[in-house]
Amino acid sequence: MAAGRLFLGVDGGQSSTKAVIGDAGGKVLGRGRAGPCNHASKSEGRSKLRTAVAAVVDDALDVAGLPGETEFEAACFGMSGGPADKRDLIAKIVRADAIRVFDDAEVALEGAVQAGAGAIVIAGTGSIALAKDAAGTTVRCGGWGYLFGDEGGAFSIVRKAVQLALAAEEGWGDQTNLVDLFLGVTGTDSVNEAMHCFYGPDWPRDRIARLAPDIDTAAEAGDRCAAEVLEAAGRALGDLAVTVTGMLELPRAQVAVHYSGGVFRSRRVLESFKSRCDQRNCRVETPAHDGAIGALLLAYRMAGVSVLGRDLK
Repeated sequence: MAAGRLFLGVDGGQSSTKAVIGDAGGKVLGRGRAGPCNHASKSEGRSKLRTAVAAVVDDALDVAGLPGETEFEAACFGMSGGPADKRDLIAKIVRADAIRVFDDAEVALEGAVQAGAGAIVIAGTGSIALAKDAAGTTVRCGGWGYLFGDEGGAFSIVRKAVQLALAAEEGWGDQTNLVDLFLGVTGTDSVNEAMHCFYGPDWPRDRIARLAPDIDTAAEAGDRCAAEVLEAAGRALGDLAVTVTGMLELPRAQVAVHYSGGVFRSRRVLESFKSRCDQRNCRVETPAHDGAIGALLLAYRMAGVSVLGRDLK
């Protein structure tokens, strides 16, 4: 097929990597999906990044009916862990006249608001909030990482659930079915043993975070401790929204807060988040587009191509 001018947007996260290819008219030609992108500071992380980027671009090209040697006028990447050490790796994989790498939260914000003022709270493995005004000034809060922050993220949810299960097992906390949950997933005889498993190499942070939906299942089955963990996560994410919109020094009612990430699939988290935002006069909306489209929009901007008003579906 005759390709013409082509543009690429990629959103590389800790759970998955997504790509989207668009033409100069703002038409989406193909989407791709691949495994997670890790930090690139270690050799295994660099290998995973190379594999994920190559796979996701090949997948999008295949869907678009384009050859593997296709060249892009501009390509934008939003990567978990930020842009450091990633551009040179990507440039060896993707053929593009211009390549830029952003933090994955930045492309998520771009996809959510497109133009004008807005904010986004992202809750996947970790959590972070960003906002920008109509002039493009961007502020952020949270995103401190799993050791010192990421409240409301999936890892934080599981960590708190483990704490409550440990307290129940030792007899000074409320009884909870979370005890049986952690014994089951680790094959151990005590939550203390399970906790030590979580410190080991077989349970990296992303694997622990993937237990968050199990906490949600326990809450839906009536476990009060699990419900409290999720409701607290929603409130923490709401506090991020309130804080980041306040940093713009604009009336909060004028700045829509968007939300993104797997944690928001939990009914309890989302309801608690919305309630917290409502208490502080923050207007909540779903994102206009995902982070991959946000990256594509930034690629268009790099090339001076305007696609405002386009559907980008």
